[in-house]
Amino acid sequence: MPVQPLDLSKVKVYPLGERRSLSRVEEVLVEPSNDPAPCPAGVEPHVDRCAAEMAAARRRGASIMLIYGAHLVKNGGQLLLNQLMDRGWLSHLATNGAGTIHDWEFAYLGRSTESVRDNVATGSFGTWNETGRNIHLALLAGAIQGDGYGRSLGRHIMEDGVTLPSRKELEEALRREPDHPLSPSRAELLVAMNTHQLAEGRHIVVHPWRQTSVLAQAFRHQVAFSVHPGIGYDIISNHPMFNGGALGRAAGLDFALFGGSVAQLDGGVVLSIGSAIMGPQVFEKSLSCVNNLRLQAGLPVLADFSIYVVDLQDGGQWDWTQGEPPRENAAYYLRFCKSFSRMGGRMHYVQCDNVLFLHQLFSRLARGSS
Repeated sequence: MPVQPLDLSKVKVYPLGERRSLSRVEEVLVEPSNDPAPCPAGVEPHVDRCAAEMAAARRRGASIMLIYGAHLVKNGGQLLLNQLMDRGWLSHLATNGAGTIHDWEFAYLGRSTESVRDNVATGSFGTWNETGRNIHLALLAGAIQGDGYGRSLGRHIMEDGVTLPSRKELEEALRREPDHPLSPSRAELLVAMNTHQLAEGRHIVVHPWRQTSVLAQAFRHQVAFSVHPGIGYDIISNHPMFNGGALGRAAGLDFALFGGSVAQLDGGVVLSIGSAIMGPQVFEKSLSCVNNLRLQAGLPVLADFSIYVVDLQDGGQWDWTQGEPPRENAAYYLRFCKSFSRMGGRMHYVQCDNVLFLHQLFSRLARGSS
């Protein structure tokens, strides 16, 4: 029997404020000025080395990229990231779709996270109107300015909303410049405005906790922020406004932005904190593109950089500074470590709580001990 696709436009959504959210921003935030918890055994040398290498990279003007998973935000690391940006320690931030959803919900509502088990059973998991609506609104509005996911959502939070052009403006631009690079974005926004009755002009969306938002602070500081979502990976798929085209276009722009920072990694540092899937997968494709372009230009491939992979998981009892383990070693099958170890440069694996490592690193850098 032929399979009929679901009509996602009929998904029923609910007010975000009615959701039983499991975390409150004021309860999870870690205050950067407080003393961090002690380092677990063996972690302190990694923190010291990482801080020293970041200081050297900053002096050289090389990229310092921090790739993170959603739990860094869920567990309250936002102010640490924001302080690192404030002090010029990061040149690029990257996360997945979930990382931005928690960031936006905390900035807008001060609460985030739901019970997957309870809400899948009632068909309400992810069906939160404001989350899906506003993130799509930000991406659709940002796209007609040529902005990717990170910059579009950061602007939306920082400026408390977006301004949509008139339908007439969009229609005239499409007729006048049908082959303009922004025409697909203009057409998509026009369709979305008509389908979802989006008003022309200003859409004010107040974010009372925007000072906690990493996206907003990156936009304010003009620090590159790329987002690498998957289609159907994130709860904004569970919304009538779900638009894979808009999501893909924004993510495509951000992949190119990520590559621009990778291209400046000579003498630089990459931190992958709690990103076991997105981080290594995006990095390896991006690095390959950079090397492809370098070789075409007669330049050497990128090799002089350090990678710090931080995660709670045991690293397989393998010293990853020695390269990839043999196939008969169980550590060989830790995909996220193996991928990063194949990227050239100097890879260090650090088994540590994500927020604790970041707090310790911030403390070192703030003291100027590096």
